Amino acid sequence: MVDIYIIDLFVIGLLLLMVTLGSGWIARLPLSFAIIYLLVGIFLGPNGFGLVQLRRDEVFNAEVLEKITELVVIISVFSCGLRIVRPLRLGVWDITVRLIVFLMPISILALAVVGKLFLGMNWGEAILLGAILAPTDPVLASEVQLTDTNDQDELRFGLTSEGGLNDALAFPFVYFGIHALEDDNWGNWFKQWITVDLIWAIAVGIIMGIVVAKSLVWIEQRIQKRRATDELMEDFVAISTILLTYSLTEMVNGYGFLAVFVAGLVVQRSYRNPEKPLAQLEFVEQIEKLLEVGTILLLGSILLLQPMLKYAGQSLLVIILLFLIIRPVGVWISTIGKPPLESHRRTLHPGTRLLFGWFGIRGVGSLYYLAYAFGHGLKGEAGEQIAWITYTTIVVSVIVHGISTTPLMKWYERNLANERKTTPRATIDEFE
Repeated sequence: MVDIYIIDLFVIGLLLLMVTLGSGWIARLPLSFAIIYLLVGIFLGPNGFGLVQLRRDEVFNAEVLEKITELVVIISVFSCGLRIVRPLRLGVWDITVRLIVFLMPISILALAVVGKLFLGMNWGEAILLGAILAPTDPVLASEVQLTDTNDQDELRFGLTSEGGLNDALAFPFVYFGIHALEDDNWGNWFKQWITVDLIWAIAVGIIMGIVVAKSLVWIEQRIQKRRATDELMEDFVAISTILLTYSLTEMVNGYGFLAVFVAGLVVQRSYRNPEKPLAQLEFVEQIEKLLEVGTILLLGSILLLQPMLKYAGQSLLVIILLFLIIRPVGVWISTIGKPPLESHRRTLHPGTRLLFGWFGIRGVGSLYYLAYAFGHGLKGEAGEQIAWITYTTIVVSVIVHGISTTPLMKWYERNLANERKTTPRATIDEFE
């Protein structure tokens, strides 16, 4: 009898070979790689061959899911930071500020209201649901993000920076929901939430991202002057930067995801040789893609038909409201009066605003927040309800966004992306 682990390795190896050799054909289809991984995960899970199982005797191993998704997200947000070469000026980052400061709270609050009024949740559970589902995903959204460091497209820039900075406001509300689950008397913990989970953790995340990244780049450059590092080992500096930034920030109760994104921005600007961060980006993206395969396979393997059907009505309500109303309306409100940087228009093109609203892709980040909540007090019927609504929302997002991304982005590139000034970098450069 062949060990199931060996069979799993065989299937994953075969999957990687097939999607790699067939990538040229797959890229032409209105189909994302994540859909393929998800379908294979379903076949490998309890609804299929039962080769991958995070559930043993009805006990769900949330800790394994949390650690895997945590690793994927920190690598992904670092990759987002490395892609962005825009100057750190408020005028250039205006779209990001709007999506984080306005859209994120609007989405969380709207989802919380849905949970409270229509899903029978208390405010703590409803806010936790909103915090889990409101952030866009930095992992599965790679097809709508910046393609490289020379890409200056505002839609791609906005979606990339939003994915990297989601946690600056999402994680505080995850903590808010967890606190509310533990103690429904908000007065007992609200001041601590404001000072520690909101102000302190965000500030420390930004500071640590700058300090750690700057320090590591400085150390590397000093050592390289004395003795060059093996070229085959140089790319591991990126992984070291990610892990050290994240762990040191978490040790002082800061938001590690935020720190790692900031570290990516700092690294991009700290090397005199522009090829250095580019090489790190290529290496990190390869690891990110490999981990994405494993994560989506796991998602497919934990899906169960009966509970998904049990909460199907509630999930469908959340999905319709989130994808078709909450996100699009929130984007429309957040971008009122927003002038594009590289066009003669006074405001963003309505088509661009609609695409910002549609590409609110949910994925690995939401899985992480859910698994984290399971490890910090979420349980019972409320846990099941939030979990299956989250799983179903992610699955639907993988499918509908995966199918629509390629044709919509082709339409955008054909009709809107070239609506720019004759000197596209002029508006950006004036901020430098």
